[in-house]
Amino acid sequence: MDFQKLLLDVGKALGTDEVKALIFLCTDILDRNPTSVKSANDLFSRLAERDHLSHERRDLLTELLRTIQRLDLVSAFNLNDREPTTTSLISPYRKLLYNLYEEMTREDLEEVKFLLYKTVPRRKLEDNYSLLDVFLKMEHMDILSDTNLSELETIIYSVCPKMRGQINQFKTQQEALQSSTLYSVDSSSTVLNSSESHLSSEMSSLSFSEHCLNSDTVSASQESRSLPENQTSTNSEDLGIYPMTEAKRGICLIINNHVFHETSLKPRDGTMIDEECLRDVFKWLGFDVEVHLNCTREKMLSLLWDLGRRDHRQMSCVACFVLSHGLEGGVHGVDNKIVKINDLMEPLNARNCPTLAQKPKLFFIQACQGKKEQSAVYIEADGPATSLICTDAVRDSFPVDADFLISMATVPSFVSYRDKQRGTWFIQSLCKYLIQMVPSGFDLLSILTKVNDDVSQKTDSTGEKKQMPQPAFSFRKRVVFPVPEAPSPRLPSV
Repeated sequence: MDFQKLLLDVGKALGTDEVKALIFLCTDILDRNPTSVKSANDLFSRLAERDHLSHERRDLLTELLRTIQRLDLVSAFNLNDREPTTTSLISPYRKLLYNLYEEMTREDLEEVKFLLYKTVPRRKLEDNYSLLDVFLKMEHMDILSDTNLSELETIIYSVCPKMRGQINQFKTQQEALQSSTLYSVDSSSTVLNSSESHLSSEMSSLSFSEHCLNSDTVSASQESRSLPENQTSTNSEDLGIYPMTEAKRGICLIINNHVFHETSLKPRDGTMIDEECLRDVFKWLGFDVEVHLNCTREKMLSLLWDLGRRDHRQMSCVACFVLSHGLEGGVHGVDNKIVKINDLMEPLNARNCPTLAQKPKLFFIQACQGKKEQSAVYIEADGPATSLICTDAVRDSFPVDADFLISMATVPSFVSYRDKQRGTWFIQSLCKYLIQMVPSGFDLLSILTKVNDDVSQKTDSTGEKKQMPQPAFSFRKRVVFPVPEAPSPRLPSV
C-alpha cells in the first residue's frame, strides 16, 4: 500500500479525541507547539517534515497507535511487520501524563479543575477542555514539566491517590537514568586513566542503555523496573505491569483453620507447615504477614471486612490465603459453617475498598472443592472425612471486579491433598516456585502455570490420587514482584 494512502486511512479511522491524544503525545517532537495542529493529516505531515515518519520509518506511528490502544489499526495496516527500534520515540514523561488522562473519570477531572480554579485561567477549565488541555496550559504556565511534578503530585494525591504510584515510578526511572548517565561518564574517565581496565574497545563503545537492551542476561524483573508501565518487553507484547513502587508491598492475610469444633471435620495436620512456608516466603517478597488461627465463619468475614476498611494507599497489592476444609464454592469455618468464596472477596472490591482500586487482589484457597474420597495414610483430602462435600454445594461464579486473582488448589468437584508431614501439594508447590521464579522476573500467572504443571504430576503412594489447581483472574496487567534483596528462604518441608 502507498504510504501516503496508509496515513490517510489511519487518520480516517481515528476519532477526534484519539487525534488530540496523538498530538499531545507528539508535543515534544513538535517543539511544544501542538495547538496549531488541527487534524491527523496535519500531524502526519509535520512529523514527516521532521523526518520522523516515512515508508522506511514507521516506528513512531506504530508506537503512537499502541499507546492509545488502537492495536486493531496496527494489525490492519501491518505496522508490526518490521523490527521495532529499541528506544521509545515518545518521552516517558508524555506517556505518564497520557496514562493519568486515560485513568481519570469525568468526576476526577472536575475535581482537578476545581483545585486549579485560582491557578489556571477559567476558560481553560471549561467543560470542553480535557485533562490533556489542562496539562498543556500548566506547562505553558511553567508549573508542570518533566522536572517539576510537585503541583501535579499534590493534585493527584488529593483526587486520585492510587495514581500517585505512577508518578513515583516515573521519578524513580528518571533518577536511575541520571545515575546511569553519571556512571557512564565516570567509568569512561576511569577507563581512560587506568591501564588495568579489562573492558574491550567494542564494549566501551556501547552506551549503558544499549548494553542493557542487547544483553541476553537482562531479566524480566530488570525490564519491569526500567521500562515505563505501558511500554512492554518483546516477551509480553502489549501487556503492562502493575506498579510495585509503593512504600510497602502490601498485607498478606493468612487464615489457617487447623482444629474444628465439629467432630466430623478432622484436624488438618500438616497445615502448620504451610503456614510457616507462606509466612517466610511472603515476608521475603515484602509483605506484612498477619496470621489468624482457627477462625469461625463470622471471624473470617470480620477479618476480610476489617482488611477492606484499612488504608492501602501506601501499598501496591494485597494477598489473602484461606487454608481450611471446603466444598464447592465455599470453605469451612472451624464452627463447621460455610463461607462462600465470593463473600470473602467482596470486602476488597473497588466499591468497598477504594484504596485497593486498580491494584492486584490475590486470593489463594487451599481447600477441597468436591466430594471424591481418598484413603492414603499421610495424604488427606481437605474436606469432611465421611462426606467430603454436600450435594447442595455452592456454585457461585467468580466476581467480575477488575484486578482479582482467585487461585484454587483444585478444580470444582474434586478434592485437594495434604501430606501430614510436608503440607499441602498446592501451597508447597506455590512457595517453591515463587522462590525459584520471582528472582528471574516471571509474572505471577506464569508461576501459577508452573505450579499447575508441578501439582498435576504429583500422586500418592498408590499412584491413583491426582490433583489439578485452577487459577481464575480479572487482571488487566501482569503481576511482577520486585526481586527481593534478602536471601531466599529455605522451605522446611523440602
